[in-house]
Amino acid sequence: MTLLGLVGVGRIGALHARTLHGLPDVEVVVADVQSGRAEALAGSLGVRWAPDIDSLLRTELDALVVATPTGSHAELIERGVAAGVPVFCEKPVAENSAKTLEVIKSVDKYGGRVQIGFQRRFDAGYAAARAEVRAGALGRVHTLRAQTCDPFPPPAGYIATSGGIFRDCSVHDFDAIRWVTGREVVSVFASGSDRGEAFFAEFGDADTAAAVVHLDDGSLAVVTATRYHGAGYAVTLDVQGSRGSVGAGYDDGLPLRPVGADGGGTWPKGPAHAGFLERFRQAYVGELEAFVEYAKGRIENPCPVGDALEALYVAEACDLSRAENRPVTIAEVRR
Repeated sequence: MTLLGLVGVGRIGALHARTLHGLPDVEVVVADVQSGRAEALAGSLGVRWAPDIDSLLRTELDALVVATPTGSHAELIERGVAAGVPVFCEKPVAENSAKTLEVIKSVDKYGGRVQIGFQRRFDAGYAAARAEVRAGALGRVHTLRAQTCDPFPPPAGYIATSGGIFRDCSVHDFDAIRWVTGREVVSVFASGSDRGEAFFAEFGDADTAAAVVHLDDGSLAVVTATRYHGAGYAVTLDVQGSRGSVGAGYDDGLPLRPVGADGGGTWPKGPAHAGFLERFRQAYVGELEAFVEYAKGRIENPCPVGDALEALYVAEACDLSRAENRPVTIAEVRR
């Protein structure tokens, strides 16, 4: 039996707790800064709970899952690796690349094992696109188009601490592009607009954004994101090559309505995806199944901390590009 401690039982943490509880040979202990939330979730699942995070970390855990707010990720990763347990942590590792580098140094110091939660790596469509690219089935890849579209914006309080649309939303696309293609980003040119709620401009954020991304083999990617996609939650990745093209995310829940002469059908065929928890439900299961196997030493790390840092560099380059209205190389932000 593998004993996993889970810190943070908010929306994503509660989902992870339910997922882990359903895995074979896994026992879960949950904790939260609001002990009442942890106790309530534990009661509903029939699992153990700890009255606080310190008590949880004193338990003889086999692994630790971190699903707390961003500001606590670095500390909890470092405490986990110092205790000698494998750690799964939701992205981001830390608020910025400088702090992320400090975490990486701690992980290296203790010989720690840390998997970061970029769940699109475990989505069937993204995995299939990667397989086709790596097998050469598309020929020379020249263009990628990625989008992340929320149906409505989160509260102002979330935007205030989110790090901005490129770090919060598009960072998933940046990671997916690197993972699918096996190429590195060399430069970006990004822009954004804030025609929605006033708090986006107040916090220096954008509610809609776009970036042209140059990869090291000369291929181009266009990445877009918005907080106002009223048709529903939409996440896709198109990969075009000299011999073929594929698209991930074009399932029956994609909120895209065909129009024109050939647009007489109905799409989505099923209800539009309401949000990321629904759209990536199986991917979240897959990444935690992989983490349990990784914690047991049976597989290689499917998403190392260093990969999260590379995606963050791209997001930080986009922030700088948007602020200064110019192309920015990754070398300018790399530390």
